[in-house]
Amino acid sequence: MLRYMIRRTLFMILVLIVISIFTFIVFVKLPTTDPAIRVAGKHPTAAQLRVIRHSLGLDRSVFYQYWGFAKGLIPWPGLFLNRQVYFSWYNRVAVHDEIFSRLPVTLALTVGGAIMWLLMGIPIGIISAIKPGTLIDRAAMIFALVGVSAPVFFLALVLLYLFHFTWHIAPSSGIPPGESVIGAVLKGDFVLPWISLAVTSAAFYSRMVRGNLMETMSEDYIRTARSKGLSERRVIYKHGLRSALTPVVTMFGMDVAFLLGGAVITESVFQLPGLGQYTIQALYSADFPAVMGVTVLGAFFIVIANLVVDILYAFLDPRVRYT
Repeated sequence: MLRYMIRRTLFMILVLIVISIFTFIVFVKLPTTDPAIRVAGKHPTAAQLRVIRHSLGLDRSVFYQYWGFAKGLIPWPGLFLNRQVYFSWYNRVAVHDEIFSRLPVTLALTVGGAIMWLLMGIPIGIISAIKPGTLIDRAAMIFALVGVSAPVFFLALVLLYLFHFTWHIAPSSGIPPGESVIGAVLKGDFVLPWISLAVTSAAFYSRMVRGNLMETMSEDYIRTARSKGLSERRVIYKHGLRSALTPVVTMFGMDVAFLLGGAVITESVFQLPGLGQYTIQALYSADFPAVMGVTVLGAFFIVIANLVVDILYAFLDPRVRYT
């Protein structure tokens, strides 16, 4: 297990390096507009542009420019998103401060949505799998079909129209001005964003759990467990569900990691000041340091989730062993 974790950690570092190089090329070297002009704003003088190019290292070699940004991505206190390197090219605010001030919003949105879609999707999938062809099964599949078919932005707009504009029982934004994230969560202001995130994911999870559990219940070891006189409830939950949830763990890890990088659509519709909204603003303004910071942070969440999921496999499925 230790050797496996070391190999995965080295691979994780390689992935982050490749992503940082790709992002650097796309946002700094490919655009035809001089980054110094984007920093200087309207009507800069030639002298101002020379000073800005020198301060950003744009008058040095491409390797020097990349290293100037890359050394600020080392995940170590004081180095990650170094304030001397990673600051907005437009408002001069440190990217580190912006990201970590917005991260609690994205974290609250992700955790709440994940809990909700698990509480919805897994029970629906289990009931549908153990009672195939019944009215409950058909209703669950209709829910899954509707949930998968409805885009997140459409569902979010429908929820806003019904619960805010029509019935006036929910706010239009997840966080009222001046209120903390914890206060907004306790007041239920995140309920609509959570639901808009959860419905589509719960639909996928219910279909996956149903299919995996039905396939697992036909395995030989399930018949052996039944022949030993175990109750059907114990056979399902101790033997069948444990194996059926293994693919769900992979999907859950990737979903949560992806959302931690910013739930762009949901945060934009509900005007949540999280990483997703920050990413959109950075892309519109071609603010490379902000884009680089969010991209690498999102990639870091994803590779960490991959490592955690692989380790959990060994606990969920006794057939999985790492050597």
